[in-house]
Amino acid sequence: MKAITYSKFGPAADVLELHDLPTPDPAPGEVLVRLSHSGANPSDVKARAGSRPGVTKPPFPQIIPHSDGAGEIVAVGEGVDPARVGEAVWIWNGQWRRAFGTAADHIALPAEQAVRRPDWISAEVGATLGIPGLTAAHAVLGGGDVAGKTLLISGGGGAVGHNAVQLAAWAGARVIATCSPRDADRVRAAGAAEVLDYRDPDLPAKLIDMTDGRGIDRAVETEFGVNAQMLAEAMAENGTVAAYGSALDMNPVLPFGAYLFKAITIDIVLIYLLQAAPRQAAIDALHNAIKEGALSPAIHARFALADCAKAHACIEAGGRAGAVLLET
Repeated sequence: MKAITYSKFGPAADVLELHDLPTPDPAPGEVLVRLSHSGANPSDVKARAGSRPGVTKPPFPQIIPHSDGAGEIVAVGEGVDPARVGEAVWIWNGQWRRAFGTAADHIALPAEQAVRRPDWISAEVGATLGIPGLTAAHAVLGGGDVAGKTLLISGGGGAVGHNAVQLAAWAGARVIATCSPRDADRVRAAGAAEVLDYRDPDLPAKLIDMTDGRGIDRAVETEFGVNAQMLAEAMAENGTVAAYGSALDMNPVLPFGAYLFKAITIDIVLIYLLQAAPRQAAIDALHNAIKEGALSPAIHARFALADCAKAHACIEAGGRAGAVLLET
């Protein structure tokens, strides 16, 4: 099979290589998927670059990157229903704690990690659902019904944020989003009732004013460290911050007193570790929202598999307005 691999950390153009590797056989409990698309995400780029905290060398001698993808099951291992052969699927956690991910034309992985792809979801869209889709769905809906609540979605122009705006509006929430001014119209079109500049120094006061003094019920936060103080001021009592990122400040100083006396819950979202029941709930929400025309995941760019390094460079240059896909 054709596969992109790396064996050391470094710049994408230096370490990513296209190879011919043996097509794997599915082990017991696994399926073999012939991939049509691989989704590249910022987390994949950070893993290849060696920028994850505490990681000094690649965890495997040879790595095929990327956790997201879509394709068709072409073989099954012992214990898996043979009727799944020919099933269209999308992939989650393809390369999480595993050497071989989706930047290839085949992948063998546990059967539950290949989700049946309904007819109303294209392979391209399916390849966006693993990381940005599930993160958005769980960050918005993981605490329960949000109908009638006010949600603040940070980074509404990004892949996760854009999905989150759509999902929150679909679920009946009032959505306030922050983003760069250049993305404001796009974020508003996704369903945000109000859109604010994320750099606005008066952001907390404006959020309090927009909620008639009550504050934000649930925040979906992409930069928790940078925004921890703002959230302490802007959240409602008993509100929840669902934080899925903090790249600009991985060791934030928390204004604990302000959080304590509002009883603010901090919900750290790492989609790789999501347990079975909430993961299935997130999958169901994604499928239903797409079926109802309420969710249309953005695709920022498309590349051939051989151009994987260009896809990583696109993400590093700030191409995060939607998923970056490789056609395998």
